[in-house]
Amino acid sequence: MLIRLSDKDYRFPRAEFALREPNGLLAVGGDLHPERLLNAYRNGIFPWFTEQDPPLWWSPDPRAVFTPASLHCSRSMQRFRRNTHLRVTLNRDFAAVIQACATLHGERDATWITADMQQAYCDLHQSGHAHSVEVWQGDYLVGGMYGVAQNRMFCGESMFHRVTNASKLALLSFAEAFFDAGGQLLDAQVPNPHLESLGMQEIQRAQFLHLLREDQRTNAQIATEFWRCRELPHI
Repeated sequence: MLIRLSDKDYRFPRAEFALREPNGLLAVGGDLHPERLLNAYRNGIFPWFTEQDPPLWWSPDPRAVFTPASLHCSRSMQRFRRNTHLRVTLNRDFAAVIQACATLHGERDATWITADMQQAYCDLHQSGHAHSVEVWQGDYLVGGMYGVAQNRMFCGESMFHRVTNASKLALLSFAEAFFDAGGQLLDAQVPNPHLESLGMQEIQRAQFLHLLREDQRTNAQIATEFWRCRELPHI
């Protein structure tokens, strides 16, 4: 049964109650208040809807993730990384990244990164919860990704590229740095061939939720210093 959220209560039903068809749809309604968004991620839930829809909240099964062991860089990508002049940064221009994701995805389909969605995640960025990765060709933004940090997990939301391999470079560079800093899991939400080429694996929602809750129980954190605005190595 699809559950309707209260406008006055930021709590969510358990993700295990999500529908099988469409896969992972859990609830409808509510808003994009920062506390509601953070509560969603704490419970393995994320928003995904178009401007024509009310807010829709999802927790699919299985779940697409990256782990330190699964992350994969092909030989061709290794060569690209050695030879590229592209630069990768962290938290240099969050607003530009989410706007680019909305624009480029919108060219192909009705984007779910609405103006309200962009503002909500920019607010999360300002409060230190959402982060961006940028790929630069000179001074021109040519790729990137953004998402929400939860203890030692990072929940990726969207990525884009304007030149070949830019989004792959963003993900690989960030994931390597994140895992080196103690990160345990990078949530990619739903699978696609682009992510599979980088080592994405699918796990059952029950396993994902167990890992999420165990991470919250231990309350281990990535050092705040990790998230400072800086350039990331890409080799």
